Amino acid sequence: MSSNGRTLTAAFLLAGALALTSTTMAQTSPPQGNAAPTADNAVLLTVFFKHDQSRPLNELNAQLEKQGYYKSFPPPGVEVVSWYVMMGIGQVITLRLPASRLREVNRIIEDTAWGPYRTEFYPTYDYKAVGIAQHDKATAN
Repeated sequence: MSSNGRTLTAAFLLAGALALTSTTMAQTSPPQGNAAPTADNAVLLTVFFKHDQSRPLNELNAQLEKQGYYKSFPPPGVEVVSWYVMMGIGQVITLRLPASRLREVNRIIEDTAWGPYRTEFYPTYDYKAVGIAQHDKATAN
């Protein structure tokens, strides 16, 4: 086998091993935490829960109940900043949580909301004070 062939084979084996490792790690249970968000560790997480429009609402709610969604989400200690229904989409929920609990929240959603919902995640941070300060500075001149 040529050195190019061996290099390519090694690259494929390494990629396969990494994929297997990350898949295995993603399937383990998250550590439960009670850490509270603080100014230096808090993230905002906006989650789009896009409902399956091909199924009736009562069927979706029954599946969510069966999967434990209403009991598990949001987890204790995670602040709900906003929770809206976006017509034609589903629900849009913004949470404030310590970054260390991001995996826990993700796993709860994967385990209890998938099926009735497709989800999209948008982690952000609070920029309000900085933006207002910049505006105030610019308009003071």
